[in-house]
Amino acid sequence: MSKLYATVDGNEAAAHVAHRLSEVCAIYPITPSSTMGELADEWSARGKKNIWGTVPTVIEMQSEGGAAGAVHGALQSGALTTTFTASQGLLLMIPNMFKIAGELTSTAFHVTARTIATHALSIFGDHSDVMSVRTTGWALLASANVQEAHDQALIAMAATLESRIPFMHFFDGFRTSHEVQKIELLSDDDLRALISDAMVFAHRARALSPNHPVIRGTAQNPDVFFQAREASAPYYKACPGIVQAVMDMFAARTGRAYKLFEYHGAPDAERVIVIMGSGADTADDTIDYMNAKGEKVGMIKVRLYRPFSAEHFVNALPKSVKAISVLDRTKEPGGPGEPLFMDVVCALNERHAEDSNTVNPRVIGGRYGLSSKEFTPAMVKAVFDDLKATKPKNHYTVGINDDISNSSLKFDPDFSVEGDDVFRAKFYGLGADGTVGANKNSIKIIGDETNLYAQGYFVYDSKKSGAITVSHLRFGPKPIRSSYLVSNPNFIACHQPGFLDKYDMLSDAKVGATFLLNTAIPADKIWDTLPREVQDDILKKKLKVYCIDAYKVAADAGMGGLINTVMQTCFFAISGVLPREEAIAAIKKTIKKTYEKKGDQIVQMNFAAVDRTLANLFDVPVPGTASATRKRPATVSDKAPDFVKNVLATIIEGRGDSLPVSAFPADGTFPLSTSIWEKRAIAQEVPIWDTDWCIQCNKCVMVCPHAAIRSKVTPAMPSMAIALQSLRRWPTVAPICQARIFFIAYRSRPKIAPVVVSVSTSVLPRTNANRSSKRSI
Repeated sequence: MSKLYATVDGNEAAAHVAHRLSEVCAIYPITPSSTMGELADEWSARGKKNIWGTVPTVIEMQSEGGAAGAVHGALQSGALTTTFTASQGLLLMIPNMFKIAGELTSTAFHVTARTIATHALSIFGDHSDVMSVRTTGWALLASANVQEAHDQALIAMAATLESRIPFMHFFDGFRTSHEVQKIELLSDDDLRALISDAMVFAHRARALSPNHPVIRGTAQNPDVFFQAREASAPYYKACPGIVQAVMDMFAARTGRAYKLFEYHGAPDAERVIVIMGSGADTADDTIDYMNAKGEKVGMIKVRLYRPFSAEHFVNALPKSVKAISVLDRTKEPGGPGEPLFMDVVCALNERHAEDSNTVNPRVIGGRYGLSSKEFTPAMVKAVFDDLKATKPKNHYTVGINDDISNSSLKFDPDFSVEGDDVFRAKFYGLGADGTVGANKNSIKIIGDETNLYAQGYFVYDSKKSGAITVSHLRFGPKPIRSSYLVSNPNFIACHQPGFLDKYDMLSDAKVGATFLLNTAIPADKIWDTLPREVQDDILKKKLKVYCIDAYKVAADAGMGGLINTVMQTCFFAISGVLPREEAIAAIKKTIKKTYEKKGDQIVQMNFAAVDRTLANLFDVPVPGTASATRKRPATVSDKAPDFVKNVLATIIEGRGDSLPVSAFPADGTFPLSTSIWEKRAIAQEVPIWDTDWCIQCNKCVMVCPHAAIRSKVTPAMPSMAIALQSLRRWPTVAPICQARIFFIAYRSRPKIAPVVVSVSTSVLPRTNANRSSKRSI
């Protein structure tokens, strides 16, 4: 049977299996798991059936607690039921999770592991939520990448039906849930091969039914509760063996083999790390690189975290191991160590006490990757290098500069293991300008139309729409396991010209790389408008520079400010990833597939944008020397408070990773009135207050993100003096907000006269009609 491939993200990979194996999906959205519930809802609305020929019922509840309660009830009726959640949503499910496990009820939840809010909220990924439910009695099955998320969604369901232990299948939020990769899909026959009718009928037979009435959820007293609680112990003891047996069946069916604890590395390794989740793929590549250089290192990838089988873990270790470093993607304040570290120490000590011939290496632990903090090959190497020391640093951190507790390991940020056969690209765009959507389509074009493997990951700013997004794309002839951001890109695209004044996007470019700039400035005049730092990087890196006025092309095609199709066409035209004509045909095919539901007019507008692009794409002449006299402007004013200049300015510049621990307050308390110092200047047009349309609703006061629009209620005055007094803070207002009006609501009249104010010309569109330094607003 021919293999079927698709280019999807981790959420879709897991939902693709979960929907086909469910009869009921009780959902409630929470980032970054929402996509799974949305897809399940969409598929059921379209009438997509599960493997038994029925359409799963999808119901959205009022909260995650309600979703868990609905799951519990549906399970007790004998329905195959699932849900999708993360972080605080998972915590709200804990009471029902204890009940579901205590009643030995088969189900599989799919969780995008995400940070739990502590001193601050974070929507990004780590294992703090997963570790918070490890005492509920659920089996915890970890996936490290998109393919595993797809495969282990099936393994989790098969194992829970066989073992009666409920399963929580999890993978790293954003790093895996939103990473796009080319994977091999499981067919309905593959699912039926592992989910037997006998197991489903057994689950049905345990349901509450008037045909065979029983009671569950009784109250028990101290004389019997303890004994009854221990009655389920044999099920947990048998569970690891059942999971491995399911994994072996899966391997026989698909050729993709999984182990509870999978060893990768030198057979005679002396230094081994233990890790769980997406960081394992980063370690994979690093270990191969280091062993090729003569090192003896290895890794244990944890898949079944609960129940934790000490026997399987110890047997997976090479007999030669002398030192182990356990990496936890969570922090447990006040504990003797993080959860995975403590489990490994306990397992080794117990096994050695039972059999003194088993390995008994030194074990240290550390933390990495909280809130999706980068975990790179350089950091993996630093962990292995630390194990060489006579006294390795225990309870370390890696990836940060801890200048308070001095727990951090030093690493070389320039260390890389990526080969030249991998094409790497970075795209800087604005949220909602179509950049991310275009890049997802590019990945699908390359993944679906060629034999190349593709990977895409997207870094979102918390401001979302209208904020910076950076797309990281890789293409290569082999499966890509690089679960970290792109460095040394072959191609860089800047979709917003204002970013050149704010972000360093060229310093890590590969020598001879290609740089594409979206700008309204003609190609022969661009060089003189670039900041000195940008010119220096272009010359030093010997970059090939191209430009296009994407907004003009999009507007001429009737697409308004959506430049995604234009910039996507530019990428394929100059990157060389695909032959140009073949790429254009593939783009149009994808456009038709993506937009045909919105009508032929939308399709034709996108086609027109593609056709106009090549005629408006130009080479930028690069002279031999830098000529710019200006440098990038300061991120914030010198008048800003120290905290703004030393901390927030660094974050605004995209260099927050460089800040040390000492830069932050221990309790997460930040000063107020800091947003007035952030000059975003991202608007293509400056709004003008129209007195004929204003109804003085004051909604603009509420919406303005920098609080530049203030509402003042004053007694009626014939003079505008009070209005001018209200403008005393005008110099501190963000440039884009200077074009807005201070509303002064007079009690005795419905409107006020226009006020003439100075507006920064740097934020106006670059047209002669808008070069006036004063505007009537």
